[in-house]
Amino acid sequence: MAFNFDQRIDRRHSDSLKWNKYSDQDVLPLWVADTDFRSPECIIEAIKNRADHGVFGYGGRPTGLTEAAIARFEQRYQWKVEPEWIVVLPGVVSGLNLTVRAMTLPDERSIAPSPIYPPFRGAAKLAEREQIHVPLTLQAGRWVVDLSQAASLLNGKEKLLLLCNPQNPGGTVYRRDELEAQLAFARQHDLIVCSDEIHCDLLLEPGARHIPFASLSEDAAQRSITLISPSKSFNIAGLGASLAIIPNAELRARFKQARYGIVPEVDILALVAAEAAWRGGDDWLDAQLAYLRISRDRLHAAVNALPGLSMARPEATYLGWIDCHGLDVASPALYFEKWGLGFSPGRDFGDDRFVRFNFGCTHATLEEALVRLRAAIAARA
Repeated sequence: MAFNFDQRIDRRHSDSLKWNKYSDQDVLPLWVADTDFRSPECIIEAIKNRADHGVFGYGGRPTGLTEAAIARFEQRYQWKVEPEWIVVLPGVVSGLNLTVRAMTLPDERSIAPSPIYPPFRGAAKLAEREQIHVPLTLQAGRWVVDLSQAASLLNGKEKLLLLCNPQNPGGTVYRRDELEAQLAFARQHDLIVCSDEIHCDLLLEPGARHIPFASLSEDAAQRSITLISPSKSFNIAGLGASLAIIPNAELRARFKQARYGIVPEVDILALVAAEAAWRGGDDWLDAQLAYLRISRDRLHAAVNALPGLSMARPEATYLGWIDCHGLDVASPALYFEKWGLGFSPGRDFGDDRFVRFNFGCTHATLEEALVRLRAAIAARA
């Protein structure tokens, strides 16, 4: 089946957060992590069929989504998940916030890599908890975390290690030995591990394999909370349906207790969309990945050919983490915005010397962005 990822869908006059940010400006929105691709027909048809029913009362337990998830995780990752481990949520971000509040007391701390997806930082700040930031380092072209650097920062109040795999914004797919090192660190310091695995299907590097943290061992499972969703892979972020997978009954009870009365149940159409994605969307997903690999390679080559910029080759996601150290401007994001490029500012992730480039767009949009990027750099020469 052929899929047309070159199709231009006008989102500028829709309800798109991404495109409305610059609705009255000549700026290409390349920031928030959704794509410009039409979702798979299996999702669209499932929503239409549910809408045709015409009654939208309170939903029951989402058995269909749970069954689809369990089957998918066992088939793709050889990870056997039990139904009672699953807590269905309206988004991974709410899961991050619940985890910080449920697994730490006000005087306790979490540990997170830096740079990191902004809600990791925001979850600690909103809960008024302290967070230690351990820098990612570029090793053999991959952004990896060296937790040995955290040792001098610990004071015994640390209860939670936050992990993002694949890594956002760096695009790293962690290898088994790298995950086992993080497990060893968690065991040594008696930490719970929250692993955000929302980008697990978006693997671009040939041979890369996603390994759920909780699948490493029984110890990993019993100290872990895994957050996962089809929202990024199938471009249904506006239909929030995510899972928290918590094998440990005591941790699961704490997590649920923190949720009561605050985080609502998931919208019934979101449940329909998520189940349809995981049951029937993989042909579309494979075609999208082939398209994104071309985009990744074009962006990587273009950025690294420009003076003042560099970018590691992301192994996953549709996000490029661009190092602007050599550009000599106060704020790279603001500078590029003047040239019609709406990037995510690096400061939101922990380093203002970078920008994040969302290449989940048509090849035509990407080429226009690269024209503007070259012009912006040429103006600094």
